[in-house]
Amino acid sequence: MSEVIIIGLDLAKTVFQVHGATSDGRMVFSRRLRRGEVISFFARQARCIVAMEACGGSHHWAREIGALGHEVRLLPAIYVKAYVKRNKTDAADAEAICEAAMRQNMRFVPVKSVDQQALTTLLRTRSLLERQRTQTINSLRGLMNEFGQVAPAGPRHVATLIARIDDEAIGLPEAARMGLRILAETIAHQNEQMAILDKQLQALARQDETAKRLMTIPGVGPISAVALMALMPDPANFTCGRTFGAWLGLTPAEHSSGGKQRQGGISKRGEKFLRRLLLLGATAVVRQALKRPPNPRSWLGKMLATKPRMVVITALANKTARVIWAIRAKGGVYQDQHTSAMAA
Repeated sequence: MSEVIIIGLDLAKTVFQVHGATSDGRMVFSRRLRRGEVISFFARQARCIVAMEACGGSHHWAREIGALGHEVRLLPAIYVKAYVKRNKTDAADAEAICEAAMRQNMRFVPVKSVDQQALTTLLRTRSLLERQRTQTINSLRGLMNEFGQVAPAGPRHVATLIARIDDEAIGLPEAARMGLRILAETIAHQNEQMAILDKQLQALARQDETAKRLMTIPGVGPISAVALMALMPDPANFTCGRTFGAWLGLTPAEHSSGGKQRQGGISKRGEKFLRRLLLLGATAVVRQALKRPPNPRSWLGKMLATKPRMVVITALANKTARVIWAIRAKGGVYQDQHTSAMAA
């Protein structure tokens, strides 16, 4: 039998598909595995490359299979799609994973550690609670509007609406008050849960030396610092800060052809959670700069004087990404270039 060089593993909940191939791409085997058979199957295989799509559960299986001595490669699903032949099946997907992983110029996803996934769980949980709180607040606003009660936008004004629920002068029906009280209690509970998570994330940020150095960057707080520790790959995977900004989707999308260069808005590819946090941080920095105008000779001062606000926010987020890469790759803390030049 020909030697198996690479095995493509199509992940699933219960039934997995494996596709073994030689160095020249010829198929050696293609079979299904039950979930409980996966580890024993790879334990019997000679050491080889095991490729799979980066998806839910992929990092767990990458760690388990990697512990058996195999070289594990995670591929972005969008890069595998081009190699699927005709109809989509589990066997076709496993074969496509094999072919894609054998390309010399293929890009792979770094395998996350258990600690990184633990931090990601905290961040995703907080993000879910934040979205649910927004939904609940919007429901409360909509229902109160049915009785002529409105309040300014923003979470801080929700307390005004909640106080009106039991206001006898407003005269809300008792049946409506019962439902509105449930929404108010839900919002209070969500605030409590988010406060607990925020406290935990702040404690984790204070304990980590790299996170503390990242928090010296304007617009990077405890949540962003922890998110960078959990979701940012090893800086060595990027040649420079510019490529890290492109990975985050903060650079213009290219639509160039025929020697003509056309650039649109930002590509919005890569890790959208980190991109969102950096944009929020940049928004806060720009908002403060508009209240207290920065030095007109500084980069931010020149940008605010000549560019629209959203362009400045996006450019600042991209610049922050480059600074983050530099601190992660080379060490040190953030120092404002203009301030440092004046001090020198």
